[in-house]
Amino acid sequence: MKSKLSESKKAIIADILEIEWHMFESVPNVNGKAACQEDKNTFRIMRSSQLMEWPYDVLQSYQADLSEAEKAGRNLMTEKYARMMASTSPKEYEMIKDKLMPLDENKIILINKIAKTILEWRKTIAIKYPYVSDRGRPLYAAEDTPYITSFETYLKGELSTYSIRTLELYYDHLLNQKSKNINASEIILENMVKQYGYASLDEANEAIKKSIESL
Repeated sequence: MKSKLSESKKAIIADILEIEWHMFESVPNVNGKAACQEDKNTFRIMRSSQLMEWPYDVLQSYQADLSEAEKAGRNLMTEKYARMMASTSPKEYEMIKDKLMPLDENKIILINKIAKTILEWRKTIAIKYPYVSDRGRPLYAAEDTPYITSFETYLKGELSTYSIRTLELYYDHLLNQKSKNINASEIILENMVKQYGYASLDEANEAIKKSIESL
């Protein structure tokens, strides 16, 4: 990771990535492993781009969530994708929802507050960097299909696997960023494009634009 990260932060991110990857590649799939479950490098880039933006207390709390889940025999990645089905495949979700731990009201409120903040940031990014944004998922759950999962649905599915402790710390971090007029989602996206070799989001956006125009 090319960034000004402390050694302790690098270490905790590395540990989180290893646990998450093990869970991700173990997610059951009806048709066998998906191609993305064989692509550790892309997984590492996507996940580390987000984790690099988090402060140490959020990382530490989420690491504890993962460790606690492992001890309990839970795969948080499996749970994340299962919860997404409530929007992408509601009929199938009805058949599996009883296997998932119910979400209490306080958790749902926090998830919705966090999602609202991040979706506002992503909407701003879509205007500022349209070509980079078009490479990603559709933004809102209204655009979900059995074959396409929106950013909103993916985000809420992931947030549902965090503990109340982690959600509270994460929301505090987002509010802090927002108070400083910092778009945390833009930082995450820039972390990602830099790992793909671009100097900045501006450079990545322009490169994708030129690539499309040359077709």
